[in-house]
Amino acid sequence: MPDTLPDVRTVHLSLGSPEETTQLARWLGARLVAGDTLLLEGAIGAGKSHFCRGLIQSRLEALGRVEDVPSPTFTLVQVYDAGPVEIWHADLYRLGGPDEVAALGLDDAFEAAICLVEWPDRLGDACPPGALAVTLSPAPDGDAARDATISASAARWAPVLSALAAEEWRADA
Repeated sequence: MPDTLPDVRTVHLSLGSPEETTQLARWLGARLVAGDTLLLEGAIGAGKSHFCRGLIQSRLEALGRVEDVPSPTFTLVQVYDAGPVEIWHADLYRLGGPDEVAALGLDDAFEAAICLVEWPDRLGDACPPGALAVTLSPAPDGDAARDATISASAARWAPVLSALAAEEWRADA
């Protein structure tokens, strides 16, 4: 099977509330394995940290643990022990450029952990090619509504994108 799909697959979703954003994050989080990276894009306040918090908390809850999940805006990276895999949550907003990424240890994490990266444009050439991109933006309909665009070129994501397009994530609530 080839490493990439014939073309980039993209799914557009409307999220009517913060709870739906969390529901999507929980659904997606249950399908992640070591070596998976989510690149979270969007303006300040678009819901990137909210999405990550829901995903991380759901993985920890599955292990019977409840843990506070702060935004790593000032620490840059938070690492969570999620049983057989670590989850790395990185907020690269404060980085000056790609040359500062190496000091964070993300290269190794991309191979061995589940990585959630906010502000992935700061990665430059260090951006993992098989990542799933999640772009969040406020919907024109209202304050709490969000639009999500999810895309990937790696074949690993084809079944996930198909399930998202079929809105299976809504049925799992």
